[in-house]
Amino acid sequence: MPYPVPPGPRPTPIVGSLLQFRRNPLGFLTETAGRYGDVIHYRFGSAHVYLLKNPEHIKDVFVTHQHKFVKGRGIQWAKLFLGEGLLTSEGEFHTRQRRLSQPAFHRQRIGAYAEIMADYADRARGRWSDGQEIAFESEMHALTLAIAGRTLFGEDMADEAAEIGAALTDVLSLFPRFALPFARAIQALPLPSNRRFDRARKRLDATVYRIIALRRKSGEDKGDLLSMLMAAQDDEGDGGRMSDVQLRDEVMTLLLAGHETTANALCWTFYLLARNPDAEARLHAEIDDVLDGRLPGLDDVPRLRYAEQVLAESMRLFPPAWGIGRRVVVDHSLGEWTLPAGALVSMSPWVTHHDERFFPDPFRFDPERWLPEARAARPRFSYFPFGGGARQCIGEPFAWMEGVLLLATLAQRFRFRVRQDAVVEPEALITLRPRGGLPMIVEARRSASDRPAAAAAAAAALHQTEVR
Repeated sequence: MPYPVPPGPRPTPIVGSLLQFRRNPLGFLTETAGRYGDVIHYRFGSAHVYLLKNPEHIKDVFVTHQHKFVKGRGIQWAKLFLGEGLLTSEGEFHTRQRRLSQPAFHRQRIGAYAEIMADYADRARGRWSDGQEIAFESEMHALTLAIAGRTLFGEDMADEAAEIGAALTDVLSLFPRFALPFARAIQALPLPSNRRFDRARKRLDATVYRIIALRRKSGEDKGDLLSMLMAAQDDEGDGGRMSDVQLRDEVMTLLLAGHETTANALCWTFYLLARNPDAEARLHAEIDDVLDGRLPGLDDVPRLRYAEQVLAESMRLFPPAWGIGRRVVVDHSLGEWTLPAGALVSMSPWVTHHDERFFPDPFRFDPERWLPEARAARPRFSYFPFGGGARQCIGEPFAWMEGVLLLATLAQRFRFRVRQDAVVEPEALITLRPRGGLPMIVEARRSASDRPAAAAAAAAALHQTEVR
């Protein structure tokens, strides 16, 4: 290395820390972050990796000097599936695509989807009954995929949801491989996993291109995201519109990101509520008070403040996007250290969200961390579940609205209890899923007039907080 390197774990010959990371990514990051400073160095094969923990350093990469960094190796390999979508593209092309896509995510536009979200959540809960065991992870993925299909394409994709969901799972299961130094060689081998990946990609392409072709032929504006993307014109640039390939790449990115992260966030949220009955009771009190038995709508989202706090705390403890990477384009000074061109930079919400400097007792579930005064006391990038800077997730407002509406709709009618013999632990794929699924027992809630004492106390606490 041309510069001194920060402290970090002792590397194994040839592979560096790659095997330890592959065996247990979250364990490796937690142990490494706990032993060393704010800038940590390790190797994956010949690749030098710098893990950044400090919010100011993260801001430096995301915002202040973002032009010195591009997406990391894993995201570059994701182009095999996502093409040149917003998640993977770079430079002027990314700027153009972001400019074309932005109108589809204006607040007025996404606000029209609130009724769809609540309606689909109402349909899902209508299929469950008191005492029933459900595969909660599968249910959440089916729900958010159906919402993504309706808001993206203006179509009810219920008949295709299982097949599309299975194809997306096949694709996601291989994403950790793409970060390996020798991923190109592995992907070229005639492995069963590679054949599954190719079949899954072709299956999803067939659906997306079919819908694009039908929409081109009809010229119909269904008020969905696809209609907005097709109509978008680059008035600030070349004046052009998106080609079918560009539409496919953006739609595939939104289909994946738009359902996967929200589904996982809901899984972890209801898991945490099941383990924290006082917080659950307070959430139920707010839902009963705000909604009074009706389905939530757009105007209710800002009133469901505790629901948003619960969701925010869930994404702190179990961030759906647990690792974000960049590659250094030109040498960059970061305090006493220099990040050399070609090195990889890792910024992990899992690590920073569990840093006790910003979140005391960091593994404890506490929605009170998200009161306005508590938020204001922390550095901006102590919490970054949606990334930051010019590459911050374009669908963040959509995701927050969907998360709050689905949480309120499902919790309005039911509690969910983890099956007693279930072992629940996070699995770090491209997102943070519950390993092996999340078996839950559905419990019908009592009416507001039959609330237990804990819920009544929670309702009183809620009103006291509002008065303050």
